[in-house]
Formats: sequence, C-alpha cells, structure tokens
Amino acid sequence: MPIQFTKGKIFIFEFLETFKFTKFFKIGDEGASYSNEIGEESASGLGSALAKCINLSNLTLEIQCNQIGKKGASSLVSGLEKCINLSNLTLEFYSNQIGDEGASGLGFGLVNCIKLSNLILGLSSNQIGDKGASGLGFGLAKCINLSNLTINLDYNQIGYIGASGLGFGLAKCINLSNLTINFERNQIGDEGASGLGSGLTKCINLSNLTLKLHYNQIGYLGASGLGFGLEKCINLSNLTLEFYSNQIGDKGVSGLCSGLTKCINLSNLTLDLSYNQIGYLGASGLGFGLEKCINLSNLTLDLSYNQIGYLGASGLAFRLSKCINLSNLALNLKQKQFF
Repeated sequence: MPIQFTKGKIFIFEFLETFKFTKFFKIGDEGASYSNEIGEESASGLGSALAKCINLSNLTLEIQCNQIGKKGASSLVSGLEKCINLSNLTLEFYSNQIGDEGASGLGFGLVNCIKLSNLILGLSSNQIGDKGASGLGFGLAKCINLSNLTINLDYNQIGYIGASGLGFGLAKCINLSNLTINFERNQIGDEGASGLGSGLTKCINLSNLTLKLHYNQIGYLGASGLGFGLEKCINLSNLTLEFYSNQIGDKGVSGLCSGLTKCINLSNLTLDLSYNQIGYLGASGLGFGLEKCINLSNLTLDLSYNQIGYLGASGLAFRLSKCINLSNLALNLKQKQFF
C-alpha cells in the first residue's frame, strides 16, 4: 500500500502497527515524499514503526531531497534490521546528507536481510565517502541471495578505498544476474576501478551489467583492471560501460578490450569512451577486440572528442566489418579534427 507525506509532518507512524502483518508496503508515491522537510526526528519515528512490520517482503521508501541526515538514516536502518523477511527493497534517499555514518549504518542494516533478491539503493548526492561506501560493501557481502542490484552513488566523495570496499562486497554476491552501479563524479581513480574489477571476477552469473564511471580520474591501469574483471563474466549478454571524461588512453582501451574478447555471449554492447585521450592505436585495438565478440547484434560506440584520426577510424571500420552478426550500429566519431 502506498503512503504519502504531508508538507512538514508525517501522519502515518502511529498507524503502521496496524499493518504489521502486511507483506507489501510503499512510502512515497509519484513524488509525494519528494522534498517534504522530513528530518531526523520523523525518520526515527518511521524506523521505529517499521521495526514492528517483521513480515514485510516488499518495501519501498522514497524520501528524496529531505533532511533525514546521518542520525535519521541510522534510525531507519535500525527498523530495517527487524525486517528479516524482505525479498524486495527499494530505498531512494537522494540528497539527504546521510554521509558516511548513514551509509555505513545502512550497510550494517542489510546484514540481517539475507533473503533479499532485489535491491535498489538511490544514494546520490549524500556526502558519502570511502567509509560509507565500504560499509555498504560490508552489508552487501551478506546478501548472498541477491539476483538484481542497482546502486546509485553519483555525486558523492568516494575514492579508491570506498570503491574497492564495494567491490569486495560484490565479490560475495555470486548469484547476481543484473547489476547497475553509478559512480559518476566521484574520485575512484585507477585503484578504485581495479577494485571493482576484482569484485566482478566472482560475479560469473551476470547477464546484464551497467557501469557508469564518468568523471572519476580513471587511467589506463583502472580500465585494464576492469577489463580483467570482465574476463570472468562469460555469461554477459548485455553490457553498458560509460567512461565519459576519464584518461584511459590507448593502453586503457587495450586492457579493456582484453576482457571484452572473453565475453563471447555479448549481444548488446554500449561503450561511451568520449573525452579519454584515445589515439589511432586505441581505436584500432578496440576494433580488434570487438571483432572477437562474434555474437554482437547491437553496438553503440561513442569515441567523440578523442584523437583517433583517419588511421584510427579506418582501422575501427575495417574490424567492425568482420562483425557479421551486427544488425544495429551507432557510432559517434566526432573529433576536433581528422588527420
């Protein structure tokens, strides 16, 4: 059942106990809890009420753009710890200033939710750093039955330690089939990207993977580390990698391609490598890697604003001509100039 918030106050907590035997619960419907001045005290009340709903199997909390803070998030989590029968959980906490303490608390709360199979965490713009991301990784490591996971951590302050901590948690989620991670505009760098790649080596059952890593100061070592992880994901059929505005260069493309060549079951691939200091060697090497993906039917490739030149474009085109099963191809090769 959907529950809505009124401006500045919440009127449902005292009634939640009435629904303590329900299995389906949703708070926030069509933006009803979007920017409603929900603070720490209200979030604490919600957490206390949820603690009594021990039979919940499906829970959605949409509390975007409020002020629940780290204490409010921790209080909410204390309630979730009691919901041990959850199988489907969606938490949309975008822009709530929960910080490291709130994110870590959330991770520890997930430890008890061992029956979770579907999890969506919307934690964008929350001042989360390495400690918070690592805490989330710790919790995810206990959710061994997860099959579908989406984590939005864009616009935080996560570095390589946090990204590696999250990767450590993912390594324990061996039953994942669908994974989406959004790290846009953090600072994970090479070590963080490699840490994520290390985690992916254990996710051998993945069929759908999306990684959004725009603006993360990733160089060739990080791209190569991710490529190493992809080598083990031999069951991937759908892959989206968004590397917009990093510095992977020719070597990074080569490392990434070494992983793609092992993903022989890929049918749908989207690569955004724009603004990455890629030259003609990188473009040609990318074509060589794609040639090995013999089952590709749909390819979207963005190499705009690099320096691939005429030689790179020609080499790429030659290799793509070998992809005989391609039915749909979208290329963006816009350069400052071809030479």
